[in-house]
Amino acid sequence: MSELINNREHRKKIVKDVIRQLHEGASVDDVKDKFAKVLKGVSPTEITVIEGELVKEGLPVEEIQRLCNVHAEVFKGSLDEIHHPDQIPGHPVYTFKQENRAIERHIEEDLNPYLEKFKEDDSKENIENLLSSINLLWDLDKHYSRKENLVFPYLEKYNITAPPQVMWGVDDEIRAMLKDIKLSLVNYKGNKDEIVEKVNKAVNEINEMIFKEEKILFPMALDTLTEDEWISIYDDSDEIGFCLIEPESEWRKKRAEAKKEVVEEVEEKEVEASEGYIKFETGYFTKEELESMLNSMPVDITFVDKNDNVKYFSQGKERIFARTRAVIGRTVHNCHPPASVHVVEKIVEDFKSGKKDHEDFWIKMGDKYVLIRYFAVRNKDGQYLGTLEFTQDIAPIQALEGEKRLLSD
Repeated sequence: MSELINNREHRKKIVKDVIRQLHEGASVDDVKDKFAKVLKGVSPTEITVIEGELVKEGLPVEEIQRLCNVHAEVFKGSLDEIHHPDQIPGHPVYTFKQENRAIERHIEEDLNPYLEKFKEDDSKENIENLLSSINLLWDLDKHYSRKENLVFPYLEKYNITAPPQVMWGVDDEIRAMLKDIKLSLVNYKGNKDEIVEKVNKAVNEINEMIFKEEKILFPMALDTLTEDEWISIYDDSDEIGFCLIEPESEWRKKRAEAKKEVVEEVEEKEVEASEGYIKFETGYFTKEELESMLNSMPVDITFVDKNDNVKYFSQGKERIFARTRAVIGRTVHNCHPPASVHVVEKIVEDFKSGKKDHEDFWIKMGDKYVLIRYFAVRNKDGQYLGTLEFTQDIAPIQALEGEKRLLSD
């Protein structure tokens, strides 16, 4: 019997059965008792693979998301504690965990005391203090955003898709809870008990998410991602920001910079070797992809180089101002009527001198309300490269009302 239990495929089959029974209404205690021996030693990666297979077999992601806390409770006592040598100060996972400790401290030392005072007396001061604490807790949005936009894409490269989808859905539920609490406090109507219940529910979900990150997501990611991928996550983390803390130290900075140079060099060679690709710092296109993308935008784009010559214009389906290929290479001064050429010259002069970086105009044209924007285009060193003209009919945008959250028919 022990050989059967230790058989990997058999164990996978049993764990799948656990999850199915949970979704069919079985109690946590019943499932936990029945499969206690099988669940012992189940790794986060195994659960991840199994949940992914269940999604492929037809179980909706929303169903896994709805009961993912139940899943965590069942497996809470069985997940192996996995230690990794790269969990050192500065490593992305180390920073994620430090943020979790900061979230826990904030809840325990700041939010809960203010919530207790609010429960006793919903005075204006106590409402404001609780709101301030909730606003600070909202900083976890950065923690979730780094996880969703930096870690999840790499997991998806390895076909680990179900857990990120489920976790992202729960992250959004937590965000929605905090937004609702903030709105309720800003427009307080005496519904104290309701707000207390909402706060407690949000705190419980946040704590459950901390458990799922540290016992499931992070071990799985550390088992799966390469060091180079962690370096990329590390390098891009500053772009999003950190939650309640700043990283304690830099993580293998010299190694990271050296590896980044190597990776960039390899990527550049790969792209150069691919015929027809144009490489940028944040990606690459074929000429057809880039041109089609620019022409798909509901705006007119014209670029004038540093020598005041027209170099490019987009060809969208509904252009506002006519452009022909004859304009390419023509000086911008000759592309405008004498009555307005002085305005164009002044814009370009101010851009070149650094006095301005943009200028906007808006005019009525029949049923169109046209916004014309000019931007100075500069390189990383601030050197002037040219001027971008960006024209858009904003009448449809101005007509928007309310909200649209559903797909059109």
